Amino acid sequence: QPQLVESGGGLVQPGGSLRLSCAASGFPLTYYAVGWFRQAPGKEREGVSCISSYGGLTNYLDSVKGRFTISKDNAKNTVYLQMNSLKPEDTATYYCAVSSRSRWACVATDFASWGQGTQVTVSS
Repeated sequence: QPQLVESGGGLVQPGGSLRLSCAASGFPLTYYAVGWFRQAPGKEREGVSCISSYGGLTNYLDSVKGRFTISKDNAKNTVYLQMNSLKPEDTATYYCAVSSRSRWACVATDFASWGQGTQVTVSS
């Protein structure tokens, strides 16, 4: 059974950094695009950043460009999201998911096999 497990969330002050990890088991990430999504209470789940199967294509939500970096280590079967200069509005539960589509957009409907999520809270 394919499984994704997120980790690395926590409480951080504004301006701080966190690195989220998304570890896959039961299937190789090599053949999948991977996305990081977030959902705050009362809001829709939104795509934060996505990366193609071999890592050659990345995209980012406008509000995180220049602050967040997605990377993929196929040897470790893990995708990372480095988050710098965190803001209170980044507070949410962060999820990773995969897409086997040949053409995908960084939207929740194009992704599946969701992890359980990791909470990120940015507050002083």
